[in-house]
Amino acid sequence: MPQIAQLADTYSSQIFWLLVFFGIVFFVIGRGMVPKVMDTVSQRDSQIAADLAAAEAARTQADEEEEAWRKRENENRAAAQALIAEAKADAAAASEKKLGAAQKRLDTKLAKAETEIAQARTSALAEVEDVAAEAARDIVQRLAGASVTAASAKKAVKEVMTRG
Repeated sequence: MPQIAQLADTYSSQIFWLLVFFGIVFFVIGRGMVPKVMDTVSQRDSQIAADLAAAEAARTQADEEEEAWRKRENENRAAAQALIAEAKADAAAASEKKLGAAQKRLDTKLAKAETEIAQARTSALAEVEDVAAEAARDIVQRLAGASVTAASAKKAVKEVMTRG
């Protein structure tokens, strides 16, 4: 075969060109392009790391601000609750004071009304006694024909009224 016979003649030439080609590829790609690509990858990695650090710092700051906001919110809520409790206490005290004054007025009116009722009862009983004594005198005079003094008639009516 003639192809195999040529192999020995062209072998050294092919190895030479193979070494030349790989040398050119090594220097162009390996020495020229790879360092630039590696720099780009390194810059990208450092940019990603910086972005992650900035994001972590922003998250930490946001957490701190949220915690401060929650603390302020809780303080405000507590202050509002205290204000509401104070307003309720003031309103209760004012209501109690008004109720006390109203109760005092009612007690005064009730005492006055009880006094007036007692006076009216006493007056009415006195009038009833007078009328009963007068009626008893008239009845005794008409039935028995005897005259009874007003004092003895009143005394008799009082005795009957106290028993009955």
